[in-house]
Amino acid sequence: MHRTVTAALAAGLAVLAATPAASQETFRLRIASGHPPVQTYVNLISTFFVPEVTKRVAERTKHKVQFVEGYGGSMVKVADTLEGVQSGIIDIGGYCFCFEPSNLPLHAFQVMLPFGTMSPVASVKLAREVYDQVPYLSKVLEDKYKQKLLGLIADNGYNLGTTFPWKTVADIKGQKIAGAGLNLKWLEYAGATPVQSSLPEAYTAMQTGVYNGWIMFPSAWLQFKLYEIGKHYAETGFGAITWHGLTINTASFAKLPKEVQDILVEVGREYEARTGTVNEENYPKQLEELRKVGVDVRKVPDAVREEWARSLAEWPKQKAKELDAQGLPATQVLELTLAAAEKHGHKWPVRYVVK
Repeated sequence: MHRTVTAALAAGLAVLAATPAASQETFRLRIASGHPPVQTYVNLISTFFVPEVTKRVAERTKHKVQFVEGYGGSMVKVADTLEGVQSGIIDIGGYCFCFEPSNLPLHAFQVMLPFGTMSPVASVKLAREVYDQVPYLSKVLEDKYKQKLLGLIADNGYNLGTTFPWKTVADIKGQKIAGAGLNLKWLEYAGATPVQSSLPEAYTAMQTGVYNGWIMFPSAWLQFKLYEIGKHYAETGFGAITWHGLTINTASFAKLPKEVQDILVEVGREYEARTGTVNEENYPKQLEELRKVGVDVRKVPDAVREEWARSLAEWPKQKAKELDAQGLPATQVLELTLAAAEKHGHKWPVRYVVK
């Protein structure tokens, strides 16, 4: 009898001792982007998001997270990242909504209001305010594309880099100039010939004359060495646009313990803010670097910006009506964006009216 009780007690203690060890799990997450690490937001995924999540999970939970990283198209291409996260090929993806004009047409809402704030910090803050007021923007990602938004991603201010000098809007009429997604409309309304492209192919395309310029922020002009071909960079001030996102597959997210989920959400929001601050800090340095490598960097006069903005004056209303007709809250989103930008101190060269 004594031996039976002792054996049962020992077995019970063994189970208890094994329980904590069994609950200590290592979770492997595949994180990827079609863009390479030289691009600011991808660099921040690798140097901030990944190490911070890894560290905090190890420090604050019983678990560990191991990331398998794949950038520059090694796991997913730039236009396939949404589908990569949706299907579970990758768990977490960073991508531009510009490559999803059919799936996420409203998520490019800041692009529909060109010549907005050139501050990435203000851009990502006002985008977050709009997302918080319009649940559809986050909900459609979860309901239709099986992914949760962890962080919005600000880009630096968009300008125009070219292989040729220009001074007036008339000078770019008929010129082949690249863009991505909806910002092609900025070119079309000004009379240029828009060409859809992506940064990984930009150097070769400009070198071979597929197009002669790019609507692009200065960091990319440096990082992708476009300055070797495009010696003219005009601070046109189209705006700092928040139209990238970092998302996680909802099934992958659901498998994680609550405390690990909370850390992913926490670091995702910090990453979001950092895309604004890092881009803002780097912008003047990047312009100076362009000057050092022989690029003619100049500021476009207010009168030229106003002329360009006037050519686009009716487009936001037209775009809002088009998307409203699809059942999307476009007019609401654009009106909120206009108001939020003005609240943050922005003055539009031409004040758009969307209804």
